[in-house]
Amino acid sequence: MNRRRQPANPWRLILLVLLVGGALYVNQVVVPATPPLFVPTRTPTRAPESFTVEADSLAAQGKFNQAIQMYKAAIQAAPKNPINYISSARLQIYTGDYDGALENIQNALLINPNNSTAQAIKGWALGFKGDYLPATAALKQAIDLDPNNAVAYAYYAEVLVRQMTDGKGDLGSKDRAIDASRKALALGPNLMESHRARGWVLEYTANYAEAVKEFETAVRMNEHIADMRLALGRNYRFMQQYDKAIEEFNRANALNPQDPMPNILISRTYATVGEFAKAIQYAQQAVKVDPRDPYIQGNLGVLLYRNRAYNDSIPPLRLAVRGGVTEAGVQVKGLPLDYGRVAEFYFTYGLALARTGQCGEALQISQLLIQGVKDDQISVFNAQEIVKICSSAAGGAQPPAATPTSTPKK
Repeated sequence: MNRRRQPANPWRLILLVLLVGGALYVNQVVVPATPPLFVPTRTPTRAPESFTVEADSLAAQGKFNQAIQMYKAAIQAAPKNPINYISSARLQIYTGDYDGALENIQNALLINPNNSTAQAIKGWALGFKGDYLPATAALKQAIDLDPNNAVAYAYYAEVLVRQMTDGKGDLGSKDRAIDASRKALALGPNLMESHRARGWVLEYTANYAEAVKEFETAVRMNEHIADMRLALGRNYRFMQQYDKAIEEFNRANALNPQDPMPNILISRTYATVGEFAKAIQYAQQAVKVDPRDPYIQGNLGVLLYRNRAYNDSIPPLRLAVRGGVTEAGVQVKGLPLDYGRVAEFYFTYGLALARTGQCGEALQISQLLIQGVKDDQISVFNAQEIVKICSSAAGGAQPPAATPTSTPKK
């Protein structure tokens, strides 16, 4: 009872006050601002429409691959909207991705099986793949769903032209294509697709000057589509406006460098005017793009032969005719003998062999031509030339100077 109290420690009081104040601050300020543990943090989400707007803008600039990726983002954001599937599919066709286009169109049709434009694009994509029966069926269904859909008529006309070009049309295909292209123009005079389709039909019917006007109109509406540049260039070439043709082929090449066709057409155009050095240069570029294609190998071989580079012409011509493996190890499947361009590869190969003294195989080629394409006067004439060259060589005479071979005009 007589123990004396220890005086209070002021530092301990200060520490206690600080701890109490800190606890109050945490409870009143920090805790309310802290999200609960193990609960996902909210992040700002982008509106699906913004992806579509950006994709449309990229497409208008000709940036098709980037636009396709943006439409993909739009689809992920709003998977029930068929418009993005349709827009992406159309661009995929322009870039040659027909399977990808069909996949997107099938998704659009799952959402709305009565969408006329989706059915039309489905038929259009199938036409590019050469599946003409389901293609025309889809296009007829698109027209039944909406008889005023100009795009459906345009795609129908284009597919019919492709079918006839492949030799798979019937007696009424040309009239149906003409009627469909006219209907497309009547219903959609301001649509690029209408002028494009009309151009295809006019080119097929050899109305090249009118085809040029239609393709020029279509290109003004959309200057970023490679196959329309090719089509315009082809028709300039038919009209012997070679400078314009080469200009359009080069533009097509810039738009789609993975397509060998612009280089092939440039090579043939230069060959037409006798500039074989330039023609060979572009033919070689085409081979680099697609070395597996025997037609591209054959095109290079023919140009080398016509430039009197007989030894150099034999390897690509042999790949076209016999097949084999390129120096880079790429497998090429040879072409069975047929009329037209393939027969040209065969007789040019035979002539090159004969002129380089390889008459054993050359005479075999000659016999194949006489038996296999006997109704082709040009091929039979060149087959006989092979025999003459080899006979001269066997008799000790010098083979005659290079005889220009008459080639089918392509």
